[in-house]
Amino acid sequence: MRRRSPSTRWSVLLGWLAFWAGPALAGETVRIVTEEFPPYNYTLNGKVTGLATEVVQAVLDEMNVKGSIQSMPWARAYDTALNSENVMIYSISRTEQRDKLFKWVGVIAPGDWYLFSLQGRNLKLRHLDEAKKYQTATVNEDVGEQFLVSKGFAIGKNLQSSNKYEFNYQKLKLGRVDLWVANGLVAAHLAREAGDDPAQVLVPAYHFTDLGREGNYMAFGPKTSDAYVDRFRKALEAIKQKGIYDALQKKWL
Repeated sequence: MRRRSPSTRWSVLLGWLAFWAGPALAGETVRIVTEEFPPYNYTLNGKVTGLATEVVQAVLDEMNVKGSIQSMPWARAYDTALNSENVMIYSISRTEQRDKLFKWVGVIAPGDWYLFSLQGRNLKLRHLDEAKKYQTATVNEDVGEQFLVSKGFAIGKNLQSSNKYEFNYQKLKLGRVDLWVANGLVAAHLAREAGDDPAQVLVPAYHFTDLGREGNYMAFGPKTSDAYVDRFRKALEAIKQKGIYDALQKKWL
């Protein structure tokens, strides 16, 4: 058997160190941004929690790294991740418009989007264009707003934009808007938080079949290296293989 020379062995060792020694080393803190999007991610008693948050935490635990999670308005979180290095964003829907803007780690939770109306309004839309004659509540730069704008809707004309999902639920209840674009789980959660039965208050007037159906993702902006993103991708796959991911879905859904 041919023995490697000391210089060769040293080169191999350096190669392994280069592979593992990256921004996401054990003990390092990763900056993470998100929004108030219950039950996926929201602040409770001063701490960010939720289904997606627990999946993200499981990924960090798998990597033996720490996360510094900041909750902020979505437009700010989106811009921060898009224009910063090594900043993770979640829960983010993957769309054609966003696909090449981010480096996608993977799906961390399911997600379906609807246009909701109130019980008694009898608003049933056969086609999305029919919604253009109504006022729809949106969140600034979220996937629902971006999608509707791409389909010819306009902020200030038939879209009313705000910074928080709960504001939009109140707008709908008070009759200030006719429709509300929202994730189904988020809409139901906010209705219950307001003391309402979502089945008695909300009506899905239109179900988006081409928006967010893959689910909610973890992602990084383009300034983050592929090697850095790949470490998180592998850790997410690992917790799925170990059954941790499925257990968290069952816990929350």
